[in-house]
Amino acid sequence: MTGYAIPSFGRPVQALWLAIRRFNGKNGFVMSSHVAMSLMMALFPFVLFTVALAGTLSQGYVTDELIDLIFGAWPKDVADPIVAELRAVLTGSGSGVITLGGLLAIYFASNGVAAVRVAMNQAYHDQDSWPFWKTRLLCLALVILGGAAILAIAAVEVVLPVYTQLVSEHTDMDVADWLSGDRLRWTFTVAVPAVTVLLAHLILPTRRHRLMQILPGVLLTLVLWSAGGWAFSIYIGKFATYSATYAGLAGAMAALIFLYLCAAMLILGAEYNGALMDLSREPEEKNP
Repeated sequence: MTGYAIPSFGRPVQALWLAIRRFNGKNGFVMSSHVAMSLMMALFPFVLFTVALAGTLSQGYVTDELIDLIFGAWPKDVADPIVAELRAVLTGSGSGVITLGGLLAIYFASNGVAAVRVAMNQAYHDQDSWPFWKTRLLCLALVILGGAAILAIAAVEVVLPVYTQLVSEHTDMDVADWLSGDRLRWTFTVAVPAVTVLLAHLILPTRRHRLMQILPGVLLTLVLWSAGGWAFSIYIGKFATYSATYAGLAGAMAALIFLYLCAAMLILGAEYNGALMDLSREPEEKNP
């Protein structure tokens, strides 16, 4: 069925071993590079457009909250140079950022989603039979919905603490501490990556898979992201010398490598789900 020698351990360990072998056999690191580069080209225009639009609608009130929401889960040493460049562009930008530049940002961001979709289909062994227009419409719709969701979350981060403070002042219920700005920010920082990975498994593959089939890979990806982000942050802070190697491109290179690692972990999670599905079908094939 697989062509690989699988150690005779429990099914989760067998699936992980098979996923690693498949990841390597399908040139997973090459695909991770493609996804990372596509996301890198998509990320900055999309974030710039979203933050500029939010700043225009709110007179700059939610700009900081939005930037913290988008980059809150990134290692600080990776996010800081990107955020600094983002603020510099926003300071000197005009309305073009949210007009023609915004349309281009949405299109480039859809390319990043399309790259992830290709990787997910490959990992799940799904034949991509969709025409180009259908794939592009899906990716554009997800980008627009994602931007709207980020704007909505940023608005909630600003409005909800004010509302809870008013409730606490006029009632005996002390809800301000429970729904403080810091607590909401931490909650959304954790929830946004988790929901993003879950939707990537649910929506992007050509075939639809059941929730229980995709949860193991989602959890594996989130665990790897947490551990990998912590380890990469330590590496950047104590050992890496990107500034000596890449000079002014050090921040961009650090972000690109971080996205490359995240892409590899995402693809490995999908391969893990695919391996679990194949192993669960083996007994049925042997005992029809």
